Amino acid sequence: MNAPDADGLLAEQLLRLTRRLHRSQKRQLEAAEVSITPAQSRLLRTVAHYESPPRMADLAERLEVVPRAVTSLVDGLEASGRVRRVPDPANRRVIRIELTDEGRATLRQLRSARRAAAEDILAPLTAEQRDVLGGLLSALVDGVPERRC
Repeated sequence: MNAPDADGLLAEQLLRLTRRLHRSQKRQLEAAEVSITPAQSRLLRTVAHYESPPRMADLAERLEVVPRAVTSLVDGLEASGRVRRVPDPANRRVIRIELTDEGRATLRQLRSARRAAAEDILAPLTAEQRDVLGGLLSALVDGVPERRC
């Protein structure tokens, strides 16, 4: 098989694995009775990465979406009690998005579901195979080719 064919096969395998991971995570969340969309989940995780409550514009920029999309996501998360809008103390016209206790609990459930989904998918691999896969994935995520010894 030539390199373009091999790259195409790898791309397809990565996509299939990603879909399998998402399906497994969805099953875990359903079992825990957590009702949240993937986009809401991403927004919740993004809010949690800020040291202080971010502005809606910050979230739109970080998520690379239009501000209206963030507004819709925040509306849903606010209705479920996972976030709240709070005025910026320095500029009352600016709205910031703050996690609630329910939002933090949901984040813990999301992490648990991701971990369980990964364990499910990685179960057939030996510890050595997991180490090799971890190194390869790190090289891909970091964009640095793995060195061959």
